Amino acid sequence: MVRRTTSDAIVFSLANLPATPRQRILAFAVAVVLVMAFAIAAPFATTPLPRLDAAIPILVAIIFVNDLITSVLLFAQYCVFPSVAILVLAGGYLFTALIVIPYALTFPGAFASAGLLGADLQSSAWLYNFWHIGSPAVIFAYAVLKDADRVSTGSVPSVWFAVGWTVALAIGLVSLITWVTTALKQFLPPLFFADAIQLRTVSVSYVVVIQILVAMVTLTALWIRRRSVLDYWLMLVILAFVSEELLFGLFSTTRFSLGWYAGRAFSLATSMFVLVLLLGEITRLYARLARTNMVLERERDNKLMNVQAVAAAISHEIRQPLGVIAANTETALIYLEQTPRDFEKTRSILAEVVAETERASQILQGIRAVFGKSDGKGEAIDMNEVARGALSTFRDALTDNEIATRLQLATELPLVMGNKGQLQEVVANLVHNAVEALEAIKDDHRILTVRTENHRNDEIILEIEDTGAGIDPGVSDKIFDAFVTTKSQGTGLGLAICQTIIERHNGRISVSAAHPHGSVFRIVLPANRGPHVA
Repeated sequence: MVRRTTSDAIVFSLANLPATPRQRILAFAVAVVLVMAFAIAAPFATTPLPRLDAAIPILVAIIFVNDLITSVLLFAQYCVFPSVAILVLAGGYLFTALIVIPYALTFPGAFASAGLLGADLQSSAWLYNFWHIGSPAVIFAYAVLKDADRVSTGSVPSVWFAVGWTVALAIGLVSLITWVTTALKQFLPPLFFADAIQLRTVSVSYVVVIQILVAMVTLTALWIRRRSVLDYWLMLVILAFVSEELLFGLFSTTRFSLGWYAGRAFSLATSMFVLVLLLGEITRLYARLARTNMVLERERDNKLMNVQAVAAAISHEIRQPLGVIAANTETALIYLEQTPRDFEKTRSILAEVVAETERASQILQGIRAVFGKSDGKGEAIDMNEVARGALSTFRDALTDNEIATRLQLATELPLVMGNKGQLQEVVANLVHNAVEALEAIKDDHRILTVRTENHRNDEIILEIEDTGAGIDPGVSDKIFDAFVTTKSQGTGLGLAICQTIIERHNGRISVSAAHPHGSVFRIVLPANRGPHVA
């Protein structure tokens, strides 16, 4: 025994899948079509039509396939979300799929003049009536049992055990009915006179009335307990069933009349409604599954991109301090190998190595903060000091490339609240880009300007301007997007990380063209209303 009936599972069971307004309107429209078709056929039900013996084999073959597929789909639904109501309905559709086989074999003229299996004229009629009283009875059992699934919290048998017994019961019941209607036919009341096309006996009317009463009780139960989309389509099945019984059972008294053929058409409709519903729901489920899979694929790709971005960001930001550390360490080793050794210069170089090591550590902490969650803490930061520090870091590169620097720092500049290491990296990154832009031009007037400004006492502005080649106007609009770069060896992450950091500080970053050439990167940050710095 396994515990399979849970509240979560029942929600997704077809027996309890709520009908949408659109589905209810569709069911109502189909009901209107059925009523109109019945109203058109009813006045001409007794009209005789040519006898077509092939009609029954064709009809039965279609019903058998439809009901068998419907039964298999319902059993599959039960295996996923066990529901006694669905199990009973699946067994009922298997019963109707199987009973049409002996019905067709015993129908006079379908495969033999008097039918097969030792049957006579009454056998196929009784098989038809057992079929048509069993079908609404099973749907009534579904209507009664489906609410029990919602409140059941106990254990249910293994799904394969339940399915196996249901299939065995359906096969056994059909076999028993076939044996009774063929081997014991003489004990059953006659439903037709000797000629298969002649009038029926009075017994038929009683049987038809019983079938219609069972169908109406079932329709009432479904209407009172209607909730799911399956309930609405089963009501359509019952409506088509009643139309069939009225046309063939009461309004028409002979086989192969217009009412008889119309009744067969309604019988075909009863086998199609639930199948169409199941196929439609399976299609919708597949579509949702496909969309969900696409979302999961995009989410996975985004996560992989985030991992790549973190790795690339670490490589991008850590490369410079590691390069300085390697160069200074090599220089220190050269000084130590000289005779006499210059300990003062070596000590100074090693101090720079220590400083660069601390800077690398701050970079890693800053990247972690960028890609992680902010703890909401910050410190007061002097952006003038940050600007001076960035220029100091690139002092050797500026000197080697003969780049003139202009430092235009505002006095009484308000402090900024935030992460000092992150803001240092932003300014250092922009200065580094400016140095690279100036290295690429052959111009004696290479100028790098860093300026700060107190804007309206509630914002501070830091600008980094170079006289390089500038940025292509077609790229400037997306220069801050991830993986967009103007460098042949660039990762396209530096400016994207800068924008992320500035936005986390509630600021803005932008780029514009400088005059006569070059570019200007502007950072705007909210000022902290505290002490100013000179």
